[in-house]
Amino acid sequence: MSRVSIAIVLLFGTAIILYWQVQSKKDNQALNVDASQRPNYIVEDLSGVEYNKLGLINSRVSAKNMEHFDATNMTYFTQPVYWIYPDNRQGKWRLRADRGTLNKVTGIVTLEDNVIIDSLSPEQPLRTVKTDFLELNLNTKIMTSNKRIYITGVDFTIEGKGLYADLNAQTVKLTSQVEGTYETK
Repeated sequence: MSRVSIAIVLLFGTAIILYWQVQSKKDNQALNVDASQRPNYIVEDLSGVEYNKLGLINSRVSAKNMEHFDATNMTYFTQPVYWIYPDNRQGKWRLRADRGTLNKVTGIVTLEDNVIIDSLSPEQPLRTVKTDFLELNLNTKIMTSNKRIYITGVDFTIEGKGLYADLNAQTVKLTSQVEGTYETK
């Protein structure tokens, strides 16, 4: 055998050994993945209803995709839509976003990216609230945000930073930098 042939055989032999080592490391890494990092269940096209102690609808949720992790009691949503029914049954609200998280222990829903809140009651003067981040406590029906808020209603628009809304008390308050426009007909 010539030196060139020996060099070629050694080169290919080294390449095969290195390839085999890389593949065996990948297989070991796949086996060492922590089970808590994988969702306990995944649901596509989710639709669910939660009832209160009196048997009345408390909230409804739908989402394109949902992943639940039992270890952390966290649920992650893609394109969630929540329908919230206040305790006094006056007014209904629809909350939509690109992403959402539900902490089952605290009952807090966090909505992020393109959050839109619509009043579904025609008698409400407030029609739509838009922001990029919102927290909703499903138990108390209180919504909060520290981001920019845009509100449209019957003959008015308001912009501000920060939100505190109590859906049971039917109150909405912007916390700072509030500017508004009212149009008469």
